[in-house]
Amino acid sequence: MSANSTNPVAAPLAAFDAIDLTRRLIDIESITYNECAVGEFLAEFLRTRGFVVETMPVEQDRESRCSGERFNIYAYTAGETPDVVFSTHTDTVPPFIASSEDDELIYGRGACDAKGIIAAQIAAVERLREREIKAGLLFVVGEERDSAGAKLANKNPRGSRFLINGEPTDNRIALASKGTLRAEIRATGKMAHSAYPELGESATHKLIEALHRVLALPLPVNAEIGPSTLNIGLIEGGRAPNVIADHAVAQLMIRLVGPSEETRKALEEAVAGLATLDYTLEIPFMRFRRIEGLTSMVAAFTTDVPWLSEWGEPLLIGPGSIHVAHTPHEKLAKRELLEAIDLYTDIAMRLVSGEA
Repeated sequence: MSANSTNPVAAPLAAFDAIDLTRRLIDIESITYNECAVGEFLAEFLRTRGFVVETMPVEQDRESRCSGERFNIYAYTAGETPDVVFSTHTDTVPPFIASSEDDELIYGRGACDAKGIIAAQIAAVERLREREIKAGLLFVVGEERDSAGAKLANKNPRGSRFLINGEPTDNRIALASKGTLRAEIRATGKMAHSAYPELGESATHKLIEALHRVLALPLPVNAEIGPSTLNIGLIEGGRAPNVIADHAVAQLMIRLVGPSEETRKALEEAVAGLATLDYTLEIPFMRFRRIEGLTSMVAAFTTDVPWLSEWGEPLLIGPGSIHVAHTPHEKLAKRELLEAIDLYTDIAMRLVSGEA
């Protein structure tokens, strides 16, 4: 880990334009594994705003096209241990889409997921500094793929009491976020000429039967949160239409509404005798505190929060709609971005004072 610092400013700086910063961030391509350029920009921007900036190098991936290192950013006021840390991610999903705007909206990749959130969080922390509330910033890499940045950051906690994570929730406070269970179902068979199927054993037929059983499973339902959901996202297998398939594989994802044990057992029983089952990822279901006076929601998606447990009690809220994130039409209302600055400031003050 490296630390780079500047002396804190003697007097408060003039507020920056959060809309302009959002656009500048969007226009720096930062698809997962290529976050180095946006990280360098943010580190320098925060230093000019009087923050002490530390970088946490994260191991580079072979898929990266970036010549520099990728790193998390931790920013705080010199001599302080923050009571509350704001966090979100610097990476985006592909493809890169440059920014644009009209009177009401900002467009581009990362507008709401999560570069507008970065701008709102920086603005909120600057307001909190003026109110002598101890607040910091943690921006991590890799959220869209494997949460590598959050997992590394969790090994380097800084004593904060609260962590406010930013994801698009339409500025509603999340009461919970669903977990994720990702699994791979693999069937094997024996190749043969398709004119003589009795001489072979079709892996694809076995996989189809296994998936039919999986789709028929009654998955857990949480009365407060809603149902578990299942998606079979990828199916591969076989050699050719005139060859009995000797292999077939499917990848599926289940959104969890509680512990995974019941779901795991049901999946294993469903595929027994037809295929093998391997779990490739699990992110647990999370609950969060309710804050009086704020509109609430349940996040059907997963976040970095489960991997940041050492940074304090988590909360989840941010501007923008998850329904436009990861789409060609990603956008963020300017009004919502500015409202998020007020919300973040208010929530942090209430948490620190014990009023939340």
